[in-house]
Amino acid sequence: MLGLGALVAVFVVAYTQTPDPRDLQPQERALLVGSSIAYDDGGEALTVGKLKRIPVSEDQIPETVINGVLGSEQRNFYTEPGVSPVGLARAVLSGGSAGGGSTITQQMARNYYDGLSQERSYTRKVKEILISIKVGRTLPPGEILTQYLNTIYFGREAYGVQAAAQAYFGKDVEDLDAAEGAFIGAIIQQPANFENVTPGSEMEEVLKDRWAYAVDGMVAMHEDDPEHGISQAEADALEFPETVDYTPGTSLSGFKGYIKLAVERELRERYGLSDAQIAAGGYEVETSLNERLMKTAEKAFDTALPDLPEGTNKGLAAVDPATGEIRAFHGGADFVNELDHSLVQRTQAGATFQPYVLAAALEQGIGRPETRSADIPGPFGGGGRDAGGTGGATDLLQATVESADVPFVETVVKIGPESVTETARKAGVDEEQFETAAMEPSIASGTFQLTALDQASGFATFANGGLHKPRHMITKVTDVNGRVLEPVDAARLERGTRAFSAATALDATFAMNEAVHRAPGIDAVLPTGQPVAGVTGTYGNARSAWFAGYTPQLATAVSLSRPDGEPLKIPGVEEVTGGSTSAKVWTAFMAEAMQGQEVRGFGDETATHGWNQVSRRTGGS
Repeated sequence: MLGLGALVAVFVVAYTQTPDPRDLQPQERALLVGSSIAYDDGGEALTVGKLKRIPVSEDQIPETVINGVLGSEQRNFYTEPGVSPVGLARAVLSGGSAGGGSTITQQMARNYYDGLSQERSYTRKVKEILISIKVGRTLPPGEILTQYLNTIYFGREAYGVQAAAQAYFGKDVEDLDAAEGAFIGAIIQQPANFENVTPGSEMEEVLKDRWAYAVDGMVAMHEDDPEHGISQAEADALEFPETVDYTPGTSLSGFKGYIKLAVERELRERYGLSDAQIAAGGYEVETSLNERLMKTAEKAFDTALPDLPEGTNKGLAAVDPATGEIRAFHGGADFVNELDHSLVQRTQAGATFQPYVLAAALEQGIGRPETRSADIPGPFGGGGRDAGGTGGATDLLQATVESADVPFVETVVKIGPESVTETARKAGVDEEQFETAAMEPSIASGTFQLTALDQASGFATFANGGLHKPRHMITKVTDVNGRVLEPVDAARLERGTRAFSAATALDATFAMNEAVHRAPGIDAVLPTGQPVAGVTGTYGNARSAWFAGYTPQLATAVSLSRPDGEPLKIPGVEEVTGGSTSAKVWTAFMAEAMQGQEVRGFGDETATHGWNQVSRRTGGS
């Protein structure tokens, strides 16, 4: 192992060989080229990003903006060197993979100089640190700030502080006041999330908190050095500024805008790209989305429920069980003003959560007909769908058919709610959803709020024999140099994660196939002949209505709810249940999605624990 002296010597040599910042080429190919998004079926690609950059000189940037930016991003900019010691230590200990901690000088170097890409690697981080140190020693603070503010992304297709001033306030940067300067500093952290917040929304509160943080930072700067920042009295007089209206281009109308947001989210989470890179890096993004099925998802609600009231949350997501690829989803009518109905909006799952209870129980040898008397406290009712009435369910197979709550609640009492949520998590339900309700036996009645994507992903695991593949819609990302980027979950995508055994998956599939054919009020048999497994769910006097089901090739979940949380009321539907509403939408979508697909069974029948080893029922039977 190298001693301290040797390490210092290596660092000195590397620093000496690092070129002078004034001799480096700027990244003019930070190009302002939007990223393209392609469908898997050859539909016309979308282009994300049509940016505007207007460089300004140092004397055009007022102190009001500088104070706001430093108050938000780095209050000790004038006293701290170009590299943060804490950030340097974190980079060394993590091998260059740790994010955060970068100073403004480091961010400027990364954004401005050629050869410093945003990829997370030890070599890139060391190179960035060395150049940043030299930048801090050779360039005056004003020049560093100017280059920084000319080369960062602010959202609203604005690259650089002048374009941002025009995009948010309709004025030049030199005309921004202190409140607006603090706003400019506040949005640097999350430009894509802050570019068009809805009044009264949770994101607006986050933005206001960030703005207040910037203002507090300006006061702290002033207390340390009266030449910078503002006084407390000046801060107290500031009010959160109003921004001008922002409407993204019409080319992103309909589901295209929702695709843009979803792809951007994945590029950040799975590929580690920044908002600026996504907007202007010229990436080619291939997706698993099928344009025809996206249109089918949109049309299915009108086909099945033509009188569905305006404003209803209409969730639909479809996932390929073998790959985890998202094939289609229904976002909503207006991606600017409505949260995505399928990938973001969530509502109580009702009885569609019960298959996870069933799987958790089967993994522990509980719930099969031959063991019911010893396993499940009784007697328990069944009966009325989604109610747990007195129909006499005798085991979890019958309880699944009847959507009877009580047997599943009793089962959770025996095996514990943590066992159930762990099964659901491994199957594909986002872990954060388990914070939406108390961890108690009532989770069997569907108290957790889930997205349609959660359920499509979870039920895809049943269809894939208990092997879960992470849900995703991006299948390939290529940069401007032709290099293919690897996602952080590449290994998990390749091998999958075992959620439960193949035997459990097949027994649960048998139960859900029986539910489709035996339960009253379900219309989910496909004219194309594929076998179907699935369950309905109706929660709290129809505050939500679900159907989640699958064929061997595709898992799809449909949810209906109201934004105000009140019970659903649908003209022409006498009793709103999952079977009378969402199941019809599911069938309308899947009937088209399965056109031309092979008719095949769900897997190896001999792998079951012993439930009726017969062929799964198919369409028309």
